[in-house]
Amino acid sequence: MNVLIVLTSHDELGNTGKKTGFWLEEFAAPYFALRDAGAKITLASPKGGQPPLDPKSSDPSAQTDATRRFDADAAAKAELSNTKRLADIDANDFDAVFYPGGHGPLWDLAEDPQSIALIEKTLAAGKPVAAVCHAPGVLRHVKGADGRSIVAGKNVTGFANSEEDAVQLTDVVPFLVEDMLKANGGNYSKAADWAPHVATDGLLITGQNPASSEPVAEALLALLGKK
Repeated sequence: MNVLIVLTSHDELGNTGKKTGFWLEEFAAPYFALRDAGAKITLASPKGGQPPLDPKSSDPSAQTDATRRFDADAAAKAELSNTKRLADIDANDFDAVFYPGGHGPLWDLAEDPQSIALIEKTLAAGKPVAAVCHAPGVLRHVKGADGRSIVAGKNVTGFANSEEDAVQLTDVVPFLVEDMLKANGGNYSKAADWAPHVATDGLLITGQNPASSEPVAEALLALLGKK
């Protein structure tokens, strides 16, 4: 079972002068859930190398068992520091693809032609794609074989407008995940703010927020027949 995890390379939070990137829990929880289930994991990002970590995800209040485990795992940290370039990735080598969130993907992966092609090829080959929190934003320009948005008519979720309001970034992000999924024809659903919520529709698995990270990984494992 070979799983590709694709992380952002974008570290600028719009024009605020602040930093962003990927959200640690949204990487660490799925990483260990997949690894513990026997998956061979490959990490990639548009630029390769060390992907930028959203500094807020290192706050004590944002720590979980998975993030603490990651901080104590030298091998995992070394692996993260040396992601492969997305351009060097072959979709045929993997059984599934997972996208952690953080605000970074809204700027780079959502618009990245290689990421878009990777998702389209993976789904066309009958293999699952999972994304959590802001990462469903990577589906913005992905099309199915019929030329329609990949989320059209699908049950999907992602970071809610009310959650974006709560972190006061509604006017900073390039687009709102909830609005984009709805505009592309997705059947968007959500739970209460910050509560775990996962939508699975065929090969597409999406999670609402950081608390949904491990449940999304578990849903992916279920599709792969490993749970």
